[in-house]
Amino acid sequence: MSATTRRLTTAQALVRFLSAQYTERDGVRRRLIAGTWGIFGHGNVAGLGQALVEYRDVMPYHQGRNEQAMVHAAVGYARQLNRLSAQAVTTSIGPGATNLVTGAALATINRLPVLLLPGDYFASRAADPLLQQLEHPVEADVSVNDTLRPVSRYFDRITRPEALIASALNAMRVLADPAETGAVTLALPQDVQAEAYDWPEEFFADRVWTVRRTAPDPVELDAAVAAVRAARRPLIVAGGGVHHSEAEDALRALVDATGIPVASTQAGKGALRHDHPADLGGIGHTGTAVSDELARTADLVIGVGTRYTDFTTASGTLFRDPGVRFVNLNVTGFDAHKLAARTLVCDARTGLERLAEGLAGYRVDEVYEAEYRTGKARWDEVVEAALRADDDTAVPTQTQVLGALDAVVGDDDVVINAAGSLPGDLHKLWRARSPRQYHLEYGYSCMGYEIPAALGVQQAAPGTPVWALVGDGTYLMNPTEIVTAVQENLPVKLVLVQNHGYASIGGLSESVGAERYGTAYRHRAADGSFTGAPLPVDLAANAASLGMEVLRAKTVRELRAALAEARNSDRPTCVYVETDPAPTAPPAEAWWDVPVAEVATREAAVRAREQYDAQVAGRRRHL
Repeated sequence: MSATTRRLTTAQALVRFLSAQYTERDGVRRRLIAGTWGIFGHGNVAGLGQALVEYRDVMPYHQGRNEQAMVHAAVGYARQLNRLSAQAVTTSIGPGATNLVTGAALATINRLPVLLLPGDYFASRAADPLLQQLEHPVEADVSVNDTLRPVSRYFDRITRPEALIASALNAMRVLADPAETGAVTLALPQDVQAEAYDWPEEFFADRVWTVRRTAPDPVELDAAVAAVRAARRPLIVAGGGVHHSEAEDALRALVDATGIPVASTQAGKGALRHDHPADLGGIGHTGTAVSDELARTADLVIGVGTRYTDFTTASGTLFRDPGVRFVNLNVTGFDAHKLAARTLVCDARTGLERLAEGLAGYRVDEVYEAEYRTGKARWDEVVEAALRADDDTAVPTQTQVLGALDAVVGDDDVVINAAGSLPGDLHKLWRARSPRQYHLEYGYSCMGYEIPAALGVQQAAPGTPVWALVGDGTYLMNPTEIVTAVQENLPVKLVLVQNHGYASIGGLSESVGAERYGTAYRHRAADGSFTGAPLPVDLAANAASLGMEVLRAKTVRELRAALAEARNSDRPTCVYVETDPAPTAPPAEAWWDVPVAEVATREAAVRAREQYDAQVAGRRRHL
């Protein structure tokens, strides 16, 4: 080996390269790839598996139980650290690789970085077909890893060792780019992983990727300032980009100076502390009454770091003022241009600071300010009533579970959820006390996300109490990483709510005329429907069998005690509670479009279609 090259396998070179990559923002440097999750099989055990042993001193390894769950854990880690540090995930060929697809979609949809390193077939075709190989009759270069192409922000198959150099650099570029980030896939044929090559030493030098804080264009900024000054009823919609760019202080400074109220998406909740006078809570289908009422009458909507999903816009029915216009501040031009908005394509913190400078001396009318403060006070009473339990000996409702948790958590605790009926209740009712406390994955709303994500968050924030809130349906999707939490002694807290089925979809099914069909976890009745007795499953015993300490709570009083004990525990702990199914959450304050059967013979569907036609008439396209 010459003085300027190092002879390593492709897998060894990749691991060594990854260990020398860093991000830097605002003068703070972090490892870009802080560790690697992996499950080994043929396709990565002799390549990346050996390389991770070779460089175990510089590349931490985390053992997972399910490939999808490993991606969720890595995503939780990246989100907790505001996308400034990420993790890699390696899998075998075949089902191990295709199990990555759901996690990759979640990462890319939520604009969160994760590096995927699935094994692939022999580049040399020396062994063909391999075990688990998909043989395509007319495209011989297709592998199952091609399923990752549409859900990745960058994809490459490394068919020669030297091809890794350019591809690895491109992968890091995308992972560190706030506008382009998401899942990045480098598919690695197993023979290429083990092949040796003389690598240039420069490839392994420390490399720092600057995470840009792009400033707004002066012309766009002037137009945005003029639009705000001309508005009578402006409203800010805070999205996840506020958190990713650590723009919470800049948002609060702007709001304090101007009095413009703030409503938040699921990803943006916590951008202002819940008791800030201008924080109106969630917006859209799962939003608060005060947020949605102001949205209906706003003449200017200022979106900050939001994608404007259908939940946020109430499927295009929320923003009703005839002259409503939009100003969108987003690091991604694709999102900034939504709803025919005036754009500020820039970093959220920088953009908010410049906007505040341009709005010096401006403040909303005091009548408008008094209106939304009064609405906020009324909604706070609704929240208090929903969370309160007057009878400590009663079986708690789901909202009372949240009330008990609210009384236990500290300002810096992290509460994680993604699917079921809990996201709606949390968006309306949770009182976020810090920017990182409210961790809702609602871009993909992926069942099974919560438990593995809690592991990633716990790794990113050691010493912080981390809570994963799951219903029985979500728990059954992906409980396997409980074993990883036990193995790594990650003291995550699991709140397992048993309500015997898919509660949220059951409610939706009823509202659209499908009569809750197939949504309950029950035995079949004589007529074949799932309306018999609840299934005799014991999910608490299951969690205990996987190594968790389990605390069962039957009453509100027992629940409060169990949550307090769990918070103080230094080992993975599950609080199991069976809830009273009586609905106690406030109803939806805005519509959501789920098309209903246009023709049907059952009365429930006929009535639901009549209601659907009435609602859909209110949709508009903002042009």
